Amino acid sequence: MDPVLESLHPTGRFTNRVDNYVKYRPSYPAEIISFFENTLGLYKEARIADIGSGTGLFSEPLLKRGYQVTCIEPNDEMRRAGEKRLCQYPGFVSRNHRAEQTGLRSHTVDLITVAQAFHWMDPQTARKEFQRILKPEGYIVLAWNVRLKNSAFLRQYDELKVQFGIDYKAVNRADEDTITTFFEPRKTCREIFPNIQLLDFEALKGQLLSMSYIPLPGHPAYDDMINQLVNIFVQHNDNGLVKMEYETRLYWNQQ
Repeated sequence: MDPVLESLHPTGRFTNRVDNYVKYRPSYPAEIISFFENTLGLYKEARIADIGSGTGLFSEPLLKRGYQVTCIEPNDEMRRAGEKRLCQYPGFVSRNHRAEQTGLRSHTVDLITVAQAFHWMDPQTARKEFQRILKPEGYIVLAWNVRLKNSAFLRQYDELKVQFGIDYKAVNRADEDTITTFFEPRKTCREIFPNIQLLDFEALKGQLLSMSYIPLPGHPAYDDMINQLVNIFVQHNDNGLVKMEYETRLYWNQQ
């Protein structure tokens, strides 16, 4: 694995943030499932592997629709939270593996999804593994909820994260050049879906603390950070809520 990436401890960063992650991270637009079916030809018997599945945010809509999803997650706390969330679905399987070594059999997967996790993987090693487990006609979909900066609230919120974030720039390392290289020699395709959350202050605070680079209680900068977050919320809330706006971006390989 890339030594810079390894130094960021990608499989353990969220261990003490799982509760906030489960409660406050944004889900994904329901339209994505129809997109998979209509554009990628996803069918009910398809085998799906959700790599870096975390707490199951991306897997759950697929499982609700009746699909079979094998969730691959190396972080014990995240995986257990996902198992608690998803155990009710008959198509759910949970595995303790990494993206670079999934433990799945060769050429058995129709669709690989990676939601909000590709930047924690070694792209070259993961690519080899994905090519091994994917059927020749299969698809790989990389997904992100990308927070916008199209309002004064969102710009100030982003400035707060930059000011207080620990290794903030290092953990936001996936870019479109990396993604294009990952899919070569096939063309990279992209689709964008709007995604919105309305958050009260506790939800806003919880979402901030769910991020792996944000100081937690006990850190010298924590109180100052929360005081600034309160000021931002007071300034921009409408009837006790602020609007968190995202683009959900999907990238996939052209056949």
